Amino acid sequence: MKYRILFSILIILLFVNIPNSYSEGLELFTNSKVYAPAHTLQVYGKGLPEENLIIRIFAPDETIAKFDQITTNKDGSFNYGLLTWPEPSTNFPYGTYTVEVISTEQNGISQKIDVKFSSSTELLDVTVERFVNTLVFAPETAAINQPIRVFVQTTSDGLLIGNEPSELLGTTHVHLPSGTSVLLSNSFKTLHQGLYYVDYTPIEEGTHVFHVVAFSQGTTSHGSAATNVLSQDLGGISEQIIKLNSILDETSSELDTLKSEISGFGSTLDTASQKIDESTGTISTSVEFISEASSQLNSLLFPIIASIGIIVALQIAILARRR
Repeated sequence: MKYRILFSILIILLFVNIPNSYSEGLELFTNSKVYAPAHTLQVYGKGLPEENLIIRIFAPDETIAKFDQITTNKDGSFNYGLLTWPEPSTNFPYGTYTVEVISTEQNGISQKIDVKFSSSTELLDVTVERFVNTLVFAPETAAINQPIRVFVQTTSDGLLIGNEPSELLGTTHVHLPSGTSVLLSNSFKTLHQGLYYVDYTPIEEGTHVFHVVAFSQGTTSHGSAATNVLSQDLGGISEQIIKLNSILDETSSELDTLKSEISGFGSTLDTASQKIDESTGTISTSVEFISEASSQLNSLLFPIIASIGIIVALQIAILARRR
């Protein structure tokens, strides 16, 4: 009985350790990492026996450039010429492409490989890497409590990438002057694939830094822009400057009028001064004439007064004798 139990355990262990060539799994390989025009992209690997597989190739902008469906061999292997690379164009530009194989029977599991489409196939000159670039466009100045619009552009190998901004820009935020930060990931809206915008209303004066974090195909890219928030926007300042210029123009006109009036008043003063000089000359002449007339009158009155005096003296003498 004891030996039967041991024998049964050994049988079970043997069956457990026997490799199963048809176990679930999915493998994907390519015949190269870097391709040039006219080269063939060959994909091979292994899945389940006679399993339907979906093979896709994604362009650098994450659009599907080629789509095929194949069936594996009886042993689960496959080898398929997916694409002969054409001359570069807007549909097939140089850049990093992603090859993906999807199982239709293993709960949709998939495998991916990045390959490079380039003018050269030398690995030393071309690296199979994905470069995501993020550009942020924000106004240089803004006014407090007035909404502003910030634009974001995400590219890979010069092509616009991204679809859902909440996933692509999931950790984007703005740093406030007070030192706190506000998450903006759920506020972005899509203008076009790879072009997004967010409307933000600043509530603090000072420098606001918009920090955009893009995550695509396992690659992270950062971009930032700063906006100086003032108590009022440049439009209000411009209106005040225009109003001040208008006041200065009116003041200048009034000064010109006053200057012309003062100029006329100066000529009037000159005329009056000339007339006063003429009047002074006339008065001086009149005084001279009066002085001469007074001398002549004195010469005429003196004999008369003397005669009167003599007559009075004679009458006094006569009266004295009579007494």
